[in-house]
Order: sequence, then structure tokens, then C-alpha cells
Amino acid sequence: GKRLRPVLVIAASEAVGGDRKAVLPFAVAAELIHTYTLIHDDLPALDNDDLRRGKPTNHKVFGEAVAILAGDALLTEAFILMTRSAGMESIPPENILNATHEMSTALGSKGMIGGQVVDLESEGKPIDAETLEYIHIYKTGFLIRACIRCGGMLGQATSRQLNSLSRFGAHIGLAFQIIDDILDITGDEKQLGKDIGSDLTKDKATYPALYGLDESRRKAEELVNESLACLEEFDGRADPLREIARFFVQRTF
Repeated sequence: GKRLRPVLVIAASEAVGGDRKAVLPFAVAAELIHTYTLIHDDLPALDNDDLRRGKPTNHKVFGEAVAILAGDALLTEAFILMTRSAGMESIPPENILNATHEMSTALGSKGMIGGQVVDLESEGKPIDAETLEYIHIYKTGFLIRACIRCGGMLGQATSRQLNSLSRFGAHIGLAFQIIDDILDITGDEKQLGKDIGSDLTKDKATYPALYGLDESRRKAEELVNESLACLEEFDGRADPLREIARFFVQRTF
């Protein structure tokens, strides 16, 4: 896996002068959450995928029941890490509480789960651009933005800094999912470590299906450029965030 989400937590915290070691528990929690979502997404009731990170998916190896329990356990462990005090003593408790609330909201019915439901209901149906954007923002974008916002909160960002990070996260979160849509068509299964072409097989709502590959690439590049503009007020400590954004676009060409 790319470990993108924990890296975003750390990079956002460091961009505002936060301590890397202090946010590590939260960063690890972000990766546990992401892994839980992958295990559950791969289940037969949802995406029914056979390959993840170059290996058979969890339910293919251990069965559906264990896969469900494994995902539940990872999510629970994530909240244990997010609310622990060890290692995060330098962060005000209120900031930890706010970050935990931020992550919870991004995962629930008003975030990732809400997007997943609309995605399921849209399979095999014609959808408009507004619905497609809703699915991508809620299903994928909110968690990515939450990782960035949480990093900012834990790094004790100012209100202005947090607003800029939020806008960066919103742009980069949508760009990430558009690029993921593109790579499902153009990517290499061995390189990506997951099934290719599954979106097309399941008739899922994607940007290439609605706009075509070239326009999808243009939209992703535009979003990345907009995300970089959101970081103009930050100094060199935000360079890791900038490099992540640029890397997104490079993956599609």
C-alpha cells in the first residue's frame, strides 16, 4: 500500500510546525481505518474483489466472517489510538478531541458511508455529474481531507492555516479518486496490486465513464493545481504536501 493517509496526517502537522512523533498514533490510526475500509470494500457484498496489494483479499484467505471481524477490529483499534494519551502529551486535549470528531464525521453516514451507499445505488444506472462528484467526495475525498485537517489540528494550526489545509484536502481528495478511476482502466495490475477493470465490469459510476479519459485527466490536473494554490501561504515545511499533490498527476501520464 501507499500509506498515503498516515503520511498526510504527518505532513499536514509538520506544515504548521507540529511534532512528528506526537501525531504518530493518529497517523497509525488513519492507516488502520483505511485498511478496514479496504477489507470491507473487497467483500462479495460490496466490490467482490480478489486481489489487494498484490495478494489475495482478506475474505479469500480467511473467509467472509473473519474479514468482517478484522475490519471491525481495525476500526476499533484506530479509535483506541486516536484517544490515547501516551505520546501525545504535547497536544492540547481539546485538539485531540476535535481531531477524533473530525475523523468520525468523515467516516459516518455524512461522509464515507454515505458516499458508499449512493455508489451502490448508482451501479448500472445513468447518473449526472453532480451525483458522481458527490460519490467521489463523500466516499473517498472526505477521509483524505480529514487526515489533512486532523494533522493540522494536532499540529495546532491557526484558523487561517486550517482553512487552507481544508481546501487543499478537498481538492486533492477528489483528484485522488478521479486518478484512481483512470488507473482502473490504464493501470498495471502488478504495479497497482489490485484488480484492474473492476469498475467497468461492475458498471460503476466513474469519471472516465462520464467524461472520457482525456477530460478526466484534465480535471484531475486542474484540481491538483488548485490544491497547490491553497498552500501558497505555507513555507518549505509544506513541501511534502506539495510533492504528494504533484505525484498524483504524474501517475496518470
